[in-house]
Amino acid sequence: MSNQATPLIAGLAVAAAAYAGRYGIQVWQAFKARPPTARMRKFYEGGFQSVMTRREAALILGVRESTPTDKVKEAHRRVMVANHPDAGGSHYLASKINEAKEVMLRRTKGSSSAF
Repeated sequence: MSNQATPLIAGLAVAAAAYAGRYGIQVWQAFKARPPTARMRKFYEGGFQSVMTRREAALILGVRESTPTDKVKEAHRRVMVANHPDAGGSHYLASKINEAKEVMLRRTKGSSSAF
């Protein structure tokens, strides 16, 4: 390489580093400016089916369909505490939560909801 090519290559390297740095700063500012996203689990949306399925029961309780009995009972208690009629919750939702527990524990064949 000649002596004249060395400053050219160095200049191009500095220019490339400057562009990369500028791009990095722009990306970082766009990342910081994005709206905050909720980091909560997505809850079951939609109405209830006429006959509760095991899938729907698992969605209501927030567990998997293959969850052991003790975990189903724990999830039922947690959801019921938040939605109990004595604590301002709905009687309808409480009955659906109880029905979901029964379906998950295989105690029922159809809908046992009073509503």
